[in-house]
Parts: sequence; C-alpha cells; structure tokens
Amino acid sequence: MPIEIARPKLEGNVAVGSDRRIGFAEFGDPQGRAIFWLHGTPGARRQIPVEARLYAERNRIRLIGVDRPGIGSSTPHEYATVLDFAEDLRTIADTLGIDKMAIIGLSGGGPYTLGCAAAMPDRVIAVGVLGGVAPTRGSDSIGGGLMGILGIPVAPVLEKAGAPLSALAAGLIRLIRPLAEPALDLYARVSPEGDRRLLSRPEFKAMFLDDLLNGSRKQLAAPFADVVVFARDWGFRLEDVKVPVRWWHGDQDHIVPYAHGRHVVAMLPAAELFPMPGESHLGGMGQAEAILQTMSDTWDANGGPG
Repeated sequence: MPIEIARPKLEGNVAVGSDRRIGFAEFGDPQGRAIFWLHGTPGARRQIPVEARLYAERNRIRLIGVDRPGIGSSTPHEYATVLDFAEDLRTIADTLGIDKMAIIGLSGGGPYTLGCAAAMPDRVIAVGVLGGVAPTRGSDSIGGGLMGILGIPVAPVLEKAGAPLSALAAGLIRLIRPLAEPALDLYARVSPEGDRRLLSRPEFKAMFLDDLLNGSRKQLAAPFADVVVFARDWGFRLEDVKVPVRWWHGDQDHIVPYAHGRHVVAMLPAAELFPMPGESHLGGMGQAEAILQTMSDTWDANGGPG
C-alpha cells in the first residue's frame, strides 16, 4: 500500500468567470512568498513533491498548485492559446490576495508558466521550468519529441473528439483505481533509469497516485486540451518573456528532448539552463528543494518583496 501524505492546508476553487471555476491547493506557509506550481500533462493541483511541500513550510513559501480546466475541480474549458491561461491565473492571484509571485511549471505546465510571465511582467518575479514543452509553431518552434511525433498529428482529432475521449478516459481511471499502484509500477519499469529511480521512492509514488486519483475522479479533459493548444501558436513569442527564467532539463529526457530545453533557453532574453546529467523527464521533481532555493535567490536578486 502507498504511504500516506499530508493533505493540503487549504483546498478549493476560484471563480474565473461567470460560469467557470479553477481548483487550487495550498501548501507551506500561508504568509510566505507566493509560488505557483503548474502541473504536468497529465496531472492536477496536488502534483507537488513532498520535499517541496516541506521546504515551503520551513522557508516561508506559500506554495500553490492549480488545476487546469478539465481536471480536478476546474470547469472544462478550451483556451484559444496558451497565453489565455494567464488571465485565469491573474484572477486566482487576485482572489487569494497575491500581488507578486514566482511560477514553476513541470513539462506541460512549462508553456503556461512562460505565457504568464509574458502577460504579467509587472507581477511575475521569476519563472522556473522543469523539462518544459517547447513551441511547435512559428519562428520559435522546434520539431521532434513526443509533441512533434504524436501531439501534432492527433491534435486535429482531439479538437473534434476530445470530449468523448476525455469521458472515456475518466471512466477507465475509475475502473482501474484498484490497479493504479501496479500500473504506476509497470510504467516505472519501462521508464528510463532516472525516472525509474524517482518512482521507486515511496513518497513520490504516493504523491503521484494521490494526485492522479484525486484529480481524475470526475473528469480528465485537461491532458487532451493541453495537446490541442500546444499544437497551435502559443499567442506570444519567447522574446516577450523578459523576467528571469531558470530551466532544469534531464539530458536523458525521453518525452521532451534535452535539445528542446537548450533551444528555448537560447531564445529567452533572461534564461539560464540547469542540465541534469543522467536524469529523464521527471528529474526536476527530485530536485525540488534546490529548485525552490534557486527561485527564492532569483526573487531576492530581482528586488521582489520579502
């Protein structure tokens, strides 16, 4: 059986329009610096390493996970562009009484993190990206990776059939709930060594299972919507992201190639790449403490509030 992990200190949802809501979960110090953590694809608001939660508690960080539309307690919604998510995050921050913030995004959370930085340079102090998806369209694009091989070809199908497919996927998740742990073990066994090592740790397995089973309990539209919007023009250029970006990427990443991380970092005006030798796609989650420390140091260096 998976080990128990602490529940969020605060969990709920925020109205982001007359008929939409976005779910969130808070960890750490409620009076600390606000750092939003945007989950991968798939994922939901609790996809935050236990080490990050504990570090936030000890170091006055208010760490907030956010569901994207169509997962957890967020209303299904399809963004026209990646950039459109920024308006929802702005509303969430306003509602939670947050002015300045840092944002971290894992994998599929990376594009939304960069979009928020481009849209809110007056409020976003710093950005961290862990193995983030790269643009697939326009002058910033790069080919290959899972998005290039699979995402772009299936995106037109998902635009038309995403709703029934997401309902089917959510139903399957409910059916296999008792088999979720063995399924995760199987995924770990066929993953590269870095991810296999991470997923063998009981606290990481518990976190992933809790997030997956909680977030997909009623719906699973968000991953399909992510693929559709990633295959479009994102609505901003990488050169528009003026705030400091710190990018961690495993050099053995089998989902988003390491070359994609180098490509994006080279096109961002104020970015630094942190290679992770021998690590694969989930490697950044195993360095949560160092990543949060780097984000705090970057916050200090750029004159954010204490």
